[in-house]
Amino acid sequence: MGIASIQTDEHWMQQALVAAKQAQQLDEVPVGAVLVINNELIASANNSPISLNDPTAHAEVCVLRKAAQQMNNYRLPGSTLYVTLEPCMMCAGAMLHARVNRLVFGAYDEKTGVAGSCFNWLQDEKHIHKVIVQGGVLQQQCAQLLQSFFKGKRQLK
Repeated sequence: MGIASIQTDEHWMQQALVAAKQAQQLDEVPVGAVLVINNELIASANNSPISLNDPTAHAEVCVLRKAAQQMNNYRLPGSTLYVTLEPCMMCAGAMLHARVNRLVFGAYDEKTGVAGSCFNWLQDEKHIHKVIVQGGVLQQQCAQLLQSFFKGKRQLK
C-alpha cells in the first residue's frame, strides 16, 4: 500500500486562487475558496454576489453551502477552509456555525477582516467553537489578484 500524498496549504491555496480567477472572469471581486476534509477536496466556490443577486454569496459562504450539501450535514467538523482573502464578519459567523476546524487565508483585509486584521473574532473567548487561523499563505499572489482587479476597475472610470 502506497503512502498517501499530503497536500500543503500552498497547494490548496492555489486551488482557491483558481476559483478566484473564475470569479474575476465573471466580473466579480476575485475571491475563491475551497473546503478540504482529510486532505480531500470537498467543495470549491468563488465570489458570486453580483451574478447571483445575493449579498451573502461570498466565496466562503458559497463553499460552505456546497460542502454541507456534499457531506449531507450542516456541520463540517475536521474541515479546513482555504480562502484567498481574510474573511468578513458574515463569513466568519458562517464558519463558526459550520464548525470549521481551521481557516487558512491569503491576503489580509485591513478594512473588514475579522481573522486578525480588524478583529480576531474566530478565536474570541465568548464563542463555544474556536477556529484555528493561519493567515498570509500565498499572500502576495492573492493580494496581487485583488489589486489588479480593482486597478482595472478604476481605469475604466
